[in-house]
Amino acid sequence: MSHTWVTASDGVRLSVRVTGVDDAPTVVLVHGYPDNGSMWDGVAGLLERRYRVVVYDVRGAGRSDKPSGRASYKLDQLSDDLASVIDEVQPEGKVHLLAHDWGSIQTWHSVTGEKLRGRLASFTSISGPSLDHAGAWFRAQLRPSPKRLKNALAQGVHSTYILGFQLPLIPQLLWRTGAMGALIGRMDPAAAAPSTSDGLYGLNLYRANMFTRLSRPRPRNAEIPVQVLAPTGDKFVTTPLQTEIERWAPDLRVRRIVGTHWVVREKPQVIADATAELIDHAEGGEESRALKQARTKGFAHKLVVVTGAGSGIGRATALAFADKGADLVITDINGSAAADTAKLLRDKGVTVGEYTVDSSDAEAVEKFAQQVKEEFGVPDIVVNNAGIGLSGPFLDTTVKDWERLIEVNLWGVIHGCRVFAEQMRERAEGGQIVNVASAAAYLPSKILSAYATTKSAVLTLSVCLRAELAAENIGVTAICPGIVNTNITSTTRFVGVDDVEQKRRQKSSSKLYAKRGFGPEKVARDILRAVEKDKAIQPSTPEAKAALVLSRLTPGLLRAAAKLDVTP
Repeated sequence: MSHTWVTASDGVRLSVRVTGVDDAPTVVLVHGYPDNGSMWDGVAGLLERRYRVVVYDVRGAGRSDKPSGRASYKLDQLSDDLASVIDEVQPEGKVHLLAHDWGSIQTWHSVTGEKLRGRLASFTSISGPSLDHAGAWFRAQLRPSPKRLKNALAQGVHSTYILGFQLPLIPQLLWRTGAMGALIGRMDPAAAAPSTSDGLYGLNLYRANMFTRLSRPRPRNAEIPVQVLAPTGDKFVTTPLQTEIERWAPDLRVRRIVGTHWVVREKPQVIADATAELIDHAEGGEESRALKQARTKGFAHKLVVVTGAGSGIGRATALAFADKGADLVITDINGSAAADTAKLLRDKGVTVGEYTVDSSDAEAVEKFAQQVKEEFGVPDIVVNNAGIGLSGPFLDTTVKDWERLIEVNLWGVIHGCRVFAEQMRERAEGGQIVNVASAAAYLPSKILSAYATTKSAVLTLSVCLRAELAAENIGVTAICPGIVNTNITSTTRFVGVDDVEQKRRQKSSSKLYAKRGFGPEKVARDILRAVEKDKAIQPSTPEAKAALVLSRLTPGLLRAAAKLDVTP
């Protein structure tokens, strides 16, 4: 690490530290309030392995000079400071920018200004909008729209502290007594104990700029690639204020990160990885799937994993996602069936990964998940669809029958949830897990006791896991189809009968399901809708929907109906 002093245009000295690879792209990190450059230690330590990293204490913070006048903290002067640092550490060529909170606010002023035009390659912004953009955004929310008014009110509540910072004496008193630092710690445990000096001098940032810019905004466009990392749990800057800026940032990417305002300290690996993706792309590298997703809506460029995709609902679901522009990773225990589905998917022009996996094998599923991460990345959507059928009386169902059914229908779902939920949590950008259960989960039947038990367990697992993963922005959906015309009827085992009767019942069930006329593509349609709306339980087929309502309103009626003879 090298340290230098950079003298700003008004004579203020700025403390600058440079680390990393000398001949690599340069990235400048700008901290916010009430922090200093040490806030970036975790992120900088990760970035310096590949880039030349520049961190400086802004005026009034850390080791840099601390001018007392309010005028010394105006945005134009802060922009000059950044320009001075860049001219010193990188006299020629372009640099990349990463900024947080007030560091991001002042960096937006530079990114949209003239002084550094042609010197900037990319900008990653966290929890700090342009004040000009924010002023224009607030005005836009005043148009007659419940959603806009709600967004404006929410941000107003989050911003009440700004009014307090304008008061004389009281904010200084709170800083000097330690009350302000304690309050910040209670609001966001990820925040480090702030320096009293940084807190006191940094008040000038708000007093010199906030209301003058918000009341008379002059929004300007950013002409470089911009990435906004918006923490979902930010108590100071709401997501709409940070992200609804397309008109001023034509080359914009928005990524919602699970974390608090100080997500930089909380999840440095996540921040470093996202920043590196934009830097590499701006330097001429291929655009990552995450960056493509960040500038599109819907399922385009999403990575979807579907198990049991060799036929039926799994194949139909994979094809439906491909029609929406998603990339697919599919599995089936039948390798040739998976290959057939993969060919259909490739004909649609999407990226496809194809694997032969027994979903009931924990070790195989873990190995598969690791391969997916290494070869394609962390999936955005996982559909745990693989399953088998079993029909017949409880007393004729052997222990071996139970074990195989539970291994596939329940353990297969558990394995898929475990490995991919963990990957999604580490990535911190949310996701969706879809578990295919059945209407049998809530529709009692005297010939489906084993099958219904496994599907009831899948349903219960899904609703419990949904509650657990909500804080990680990972949705969990249970899909409950009824009678669907798939080949599961031809492979369902009927216990307690000989081979001749087994084949007769399979044939009879297949005819019944074919007459029903509800194909797997309709279930796939319901799956996509359920993912879009993040629904907890999605019945599919009219009888499944009706049975769900009856199971809640008149469960006794369903129990009585279950006693009727339904032998195929």
